Amino acid sequence: MDSSVVGAAQSQTPPPEFYQNVVVMRHGDRIDNFDALWVSTATRPWDPPLVQQGRVRAFCTGRKFRNNLSFPIHRVFVSPFLRCVQTAAEVVAALAAVADDPNALVRDDVPIDPSKLKVSVEYGLCEMMSRAAIRLEVAPKDGNWGFDISEREAMLPAGTVDKNVERIYKELPQWEEDPDLHTRPRYKQIVKDLADKYHTENLLLVTHGEGVGVALSSFKKGVTVFEVDYCGYVQLRRPIFRKDQTFIAGEFEVLTHNGQTGVNFIPD
Repeated sequence: MDSSVVGAAQSQTPPPEFYQNVVVMRHGDRIDNFDALWVSTATRPWDPPLVQQGRVRAFCTGRKFRNNLSFPIHRVFVSPFLRCVQTAAEVVAALAAVADDPNALVRDDVPIDPSKLKVSVEYGLCEMMSRAAIRLEVAPKDGNWGFDISEREAMLPAGTVDKNVERIYKELPQWEEDPDLHTRPRYKQIVKDLADKYHTENLLLVTHGEGVGVALSSFKKGVTVFEVDYCGYVQLRRPIFRKDQTFIAGEFEVLTHNGQTGVNFIPD
């Protein structure tokens, strides 16, 4: 947690200096949910890529962010899983495009301005590292998940990767982490940690369905998320106050309405 961000705002405070926005998004359409035979021939069956429709959905969601959000995205963090990196590549290209070409459906040949935002891979946003999300027969038998971060960074639009970022998680969480004791608390904490570390910037976190669900249910009490669509997302906002030379963060509120952004939930 950044040392300049102290706790939650107290009740008797002046108006906020500004609001920080955090968008938590699921990846696009993954190939193994469309091609049942893909896993049987894949060299990395635990790490499926997007299908073409997934790329299109991701790029179009990025265009939606660009045109409809009332704030700019300054920084993107992404799970190291291939489907998330490919999703982030499309979204970043749409956000950083020099011009919004309505005929473009994917990032191919879309000129970008890389100064508009920065991207980093963050292990803490990775998939649930357990059989709750990854079938045992699909997981690597030798325990080597084989994530080459330099290779993943090379998949992102040129000039957008921030090489100086220090990751919150230095490595993947351990395999067979407990979903309730470890995974869901991890997803909640990584949102807070990244927001605190970059409290003057608006963030986009590209992660997995469970991560999106946790982002909503953690900050909107009394609801249960039952479905997160491909590229579904949750929008969070919190006030940032200034006291002397210190920034004080208020509590996150969920701005997402049921079903409007591909996230569906019901009251507990």
